[in-house]
Parts: sequence; structure tokens; C-alpha cells
Amino acid sequence: MKRRDFLKTSVVAGAALSIDFKGLQAALSTNTMAVEQAPEMVAVMGGEPEVMLDKALETLGGIGKYIKKGQKVVIKPNIGWDRTPELAGNTNPQLIKALVKKCLDAGAEKVTVFDHTCDNWQKCYESSGIAAAVKEAGGIIMPGNDEKYFKEVSIPNGVKVKSAKIHEALIEADAWINVPILKNHGGAKLSCAMKNYMGIVWDRRFFHQNDLQQCIADICTWQKKPVLNIVDAYRMMHQNGPQGKSAADVATLKSMIVSPNIIAIDTAALALFNQVKKLDMEAVGHIGKGEELKLGTTDLKKVNIKRIKI
Repeated sequence: MKRRDFLKTSVVAGAALSIDFKGLQAALSTNTMAVEQAPEMVAVMGGEPEVMLDKALETLGGIGKYIKKGQKVVIKPNIGWDRTPELAGNTNPQLIKALVKKCLDAGAEKVTVFDHTCDNWQKCYESSGIAAAVKEAGGIIMPGNDEKYFKEVSIPNGVKVKSAKIHEALIEADAWINVPILKNHGGAKLSCAMKNYMGIVWDRRFFHQNDLQQCIADICTWQKKPVLNIVDAYRMMHQNGPQGKSAADVATLKSMIVSPNIIAIDTAALALFNQVKKLDMEAVGHIGKGEELKLGTTDLKKVNIKRIKI
């Protein structure tokens, strides 16, 4: 694909928005790595969600490296808002459909998808297109709108959060995959892989009342880590998040970042976000706090990264 075709982006606020991926490439630069060495992170640009997912998983070693036969698997997207896919308030349904299929093809016993939504859960699931996508792929869509679905667990390494009620599907799962959409957020400043954890807990009010940035980092210390984080940046909400107001808030980047390292992936996602709108790392405090809690590194030079253009 020619470079000029790859760099096409959506019209934002009536003007064509040009994304300079050189900045992202510089941010993701690594030392030369051996051909046979599997990367720790893959950044894919320029394709449809299913194609980018295929490329990323293939490069990482295949879905079978993360999902085993007979496992109960949970996929946790962002389905928080009563918004259609074009408004980028929720994870892309095409990506979720493809991922559910891949997990089932890998031999998963069942694949469950849920979120603790902010708007009415049934409207969120329907408007996002995710409920239909999951059912078409053979997965199970589960609500998270009632406290009865959540069970108390200990968060011993948390600073502010020492325990939390987490959705039972995750507690019972053998493996889970964290699939956020990259977007602006009024409180957390950036909503990505770490912030997506807020949809697995019941009492989000506690987070907002007790140092939101620290609480986000704390909940990510829960012992059952996602086997993969898959950042959906096919469309990205760069302002008025987390709900968005109109298509003017959205940039089409046709990008995806995949890694088991949650701190590194949010750092890389922030670099991508900065190609559209400036956002300092200091403002996204939960990333640094997560690094302090030894959840990963913000130094991308230490991360083995493969970049793919489609």
C-alpha cells in the first residue's frame, strides 16, 4: 500500500485530519531484534479490524499461545455507552466478532462478553453492535447491570483499593482478554487498557471519590491479569470523551496495538493519541502509578515491538 493511501484519515470538525505516524513509529522504535524472536507488542496500521487482528496474533505466535482448548474465556470490551460504532464510544463490534471466533476456533469451551455499562445495558449492547456480533460468532453476551453478578475479591497490592467486587464471569474464567477502545476521558484523561478495568468492578463511585488515577492502577494489580490487551484504534474519540457528542469527535486511524504488557500498551496508545491531540503523560497519572506498582514499563525502548503496515 502506498504511504499516501495509508495516511488517509477521517474528516474531523469539517477539516481533513492528517495523522503523522512517524511520531508513533519513533515512539515505538526498538533495537534490531532477531527474526525468530516473537515480539512483546505488535502495532498494526491500515487495515480492517479482522485483518489487523489476524496480522497481530500471527506475529505474536497465534491465538493458541494465549487461549487453550477447553478454557472458559472472557472478552472484556468497552460497551459503556448507548452509541453506534461510528461515534467510537465503544469497542469496534467487528473486532469483537473476529476475536470471539478465534477463541472458539482455538478450542475455548465458551466465550463470554460483558461490561458494566454506564448507560442502559441493553441499549448499549444493542447500539454498539456488540451483542449481535457476539451472538453471530457463537459467544455468550452477559449483563453486568446488577450487583448480584459481582463477587468480592482481595486487591492486596492496591494503594487505595484493597478489595473490590468483580464480575463473576471474570472470577470463573480461565483466561480473559482486555479489549478497550482508545479515547479521551474527562476524568482519567485517557481511556485505554488500564481504564477498561473499571468495567469489571461494581462500585465505580469509590474510584471517582478516592483518587481516580491511583484506583485505576490499583485494580490492575488484581492477580488474574488479561492474557492479552488489544487496543482498538480503528476509530478514536479525541475529545468530549468518554461518550462523545458527534462524529466531529472522532478520527479514523485504522490502527490496533496488541500486547500482554498493560503499561507498555497504554504508553504506546498515548503516543498514538498524541498524533491527533496533545496529551502529556503526566496528565494520565494511572500509567505512571501502574509502573510504580510494577505492572509494566513506560520505556518502550525496552519493549520488543513489531510494526506492520497493511
